[in-house]
Amino acid sequence: MPELSSEELQEIYTFAVQLGKDAGDLLMSFARARWSDNRYSVQAVVEKDSAVDIVTKADEDVEAFIKTSIEKRFPTHKFIGEETYSKGASRDYLIGDDPTWCIDPLDGTVNYTHLFPMFCVSIGFVLNGKPTIGVINAPFLNQRFSACKGQGAWLNETQRLPLVRNPIPPMPAQAPGGCVFSCEWGKDRKDRPDGNMHRKVESFVNMAAEVGGRGGRGGMVHGIRSLGSATLDLAYIAMGSFDIWWEGGCWEWDVSAGIAIVEEAGGLITTANPPEDYQHVPIEDVQLGSRLYLAIRPAGPSATETGRQTQERVVREVWYRVRNLDYNRPGV
Repeated sequence: MPELSSEELQEIYTFAVQLGKDAGDLLMSFARARWSDNRYSVQAVVEKDSAVDIVTKADEDVEAFIKTSIEKRFPTHKFIGEETYSKGASRDYLIGDDPTWCIDPLDGTVNYTHLFPMFCVSIGFVLNGKPTIGVINAPFLNQRFSACKGQGAWLNETQRLPLVRNPIPPMPAQAPGGCVFSCEWGKDRKDRPDGNMHRKVESFVNMAAEVGGRGGRGGMVHGIRSLGSATLDLAYIAMGSFDIWWEGGCWEWDVSAGIAIVEEAGGLITTANPPEDYQHVPIEDVQLGSRLYLAIRPAGPSATETGRQTQERVVREVWYRVRNLDYNRPGV
């Protein structure tokens, strides 16, 4: 698929930013209705794969609005949205080279149903299999994150990301010590020995434990945060508020917009699962659709390392402390 011209890409970016604003306004109107006339009450929640994998009327209405808007403006572009895709018969979809919109109309649905403000609209545009444009709007927080390849990453269209820029700090020399570690419990809650939930818990404890603890795997991170939204986890990596994000089980709509924003801000995203020779293998950018993600915030140089070297050092330190997760993609 040939690359789009800079003018075409700018047109799509401008459209995506406005669409993110409009969709966020619509989502916020549904949230306000929750505390006024209850039209979009918690009783409207429907379970999908588990009790923590749910959909509301707001999810479906916002996705329909976004899809209709895109089809009117860019009728030749492909579209994948969480709610329409989730109703399909399989999960074997992989984004190809065609211009494709990858949408999560409401990431953080559980948060939304409880009116916890960490929920958002996620709009990603993928070209040649690569996230190229990302817009994330968290309307309850009045935070909009956006990026287009080659144009930087932005908060509310005015503040360039990461927020601390003069200079951008390197990753801490003692990392993961000194870092804020972001992670999610996920939707796989099967209480089985060595299942994903147990592996995650072991990894979380390793990252949190005192230095020298856990058989030398204690990371003594500054803190562990779980927002209930992978999309916002990535936005805060781009902002520099989180240093490390580690997660498995995400679908394309969870991460497309966030990957575009993190990479444009200068962050690194690779696989969550430590390779066998994790201390020596080259660290490659993650493949969209892998369902396994490790993100490191933008970083500047130290006295002895480039910014990228500080990021890669932290990747290897995280790999040393985490377990491999099993999120195989059906049909692949």
